[in-house]
Amino acid sequence: MADRINAGESTWTLAAQETLARAVFDSLFRLGRLQPLVDDDRVENIIIAGHDNVMLELVDGSLIDGPPVADSDEELIDFLVFLASRSEVSARGFSEAQPRLHLRLDGGSRLAAAAWVTPRPSVVIRRHRLMEVTLEDLVVREMLTPVAATFLAAAVRARKSIVVSGSQGAGKTTLVRALCAEIDRLEAIGTFETEYELHLHELKRHKIVHPWEARPGSGERAHDGRLAGEFTLDDALVDSFRFNLSRQIVGEVRGKEIWAMIKAMESGTGSISTTHASDAVAAVRKLVTCAMEAGPHVTQTLATSKLAATVDLIVHLSMETFHRSGTMQRRRRVAEVIAIAPGERETGYATTHVFAPDRNGIAMPAVLPDEYRSLTAHGFDLPGYLAGQAERGQRR
Repeated sequence: MADRINAGESTWTLAAQETLARAVFDSLFRLGRLQPLVDDDRVENIIIAGHDNVMLELVDGSLIDGPPVADSDEELIDFLVFLASRSEVSARGFSEAQPRLHLRLDGGSRLAAAAWVTPRPSVVIRRHRLMEVTLEDLVVREMLTPVAATFLAAAVRARKSIVVSGSQGAGKTTLVRALCAEIDRLEAIGTFETEYELHLHELKRHKIVHPWEARPGSGERAHDGRLAGEFTLDDALVDSFRFNLSRQIVGEVRGKEIWAMIKAMESGTGSISTTHASDAVAAVRKLVTCAMEAGPHVTQTLATSKLAATVDLIVHLSMETFHRSGTMQRRRRVAEVIAIAPGERETGYATTHVFAPDRNGIAMPAVLPDEYRSLTAHGFDLPGYLAGQAERGQRR
């Protein structure tokens, strides 16, 4: 402003001063030019493939163009390096030697970025809009039927171990939050995540929540091959057995961290986890593959037997993309619920479709194993389920 006055130009307006002050503050302490996008309540995902190639996915599933988030790709990379290094509790490295970045942002958003190994810096910021959510809320949103909601709620109360599967952005984390809302508020819960996404410890629905977050190491590797400062989900799970937990909730399973999930489920507390898969049965095969990534000592037979003995239910979410009024929109639904049990000599496990997708892709009653009839004691609407079975049979 002083330079402008000395040059004989007009001073900035109060609005311009406030805009500049906000921009400086956002650059130093928040997310810079990304901040207005993160603050926009309409935006669910921010997708960046270069500083000037930005798409915004809105809460209704539509995709629109967004403004540039930097003046150049180099400026965007520099800001991501600064953003990754300034965290006091979970700083991350981001450089040519470490070209990928996974970061939890203030407010609960999740940032994933890659540079140097891609033609242009790629960034996706995932905002979790439905934080305080219940199964009833998802019924209202037509994500599942009331009968399916009572079944899942009863399964959680009965301490069944559940894996939620689906594609990226299908709503897995949202459904897990809704399932966790069925856990008694006085039960002690432990959450185990590579980056905090569930945020059960911030929702205040439960009195005791111990959240663990994995931490990547940096610098030199020790004799065991681990980087200095590394803290894995396995480390967290081992520690958690001294915390008198009633529930252990393991976040997304993408690789060998599945053994943390298996250990949690073996304790019989009724664990919940998520994974990426194209359908419910494919999720079982995916989990077997993930378990085998732990090393050559884990055979397919061992992995299959462990999963068949520990996982009770797989809930699969579908996401349909369609065009309406010139925009692309998405619809998320619970498409399948299958029960897992040991059996089948060839596969090592048996699956039963408790809920199967109808012609519209939404989960409807199919075949109820006898052992799940006891869930009526936990609130399962068995008459409604049987009526749904009859209706499904008549349609066929």
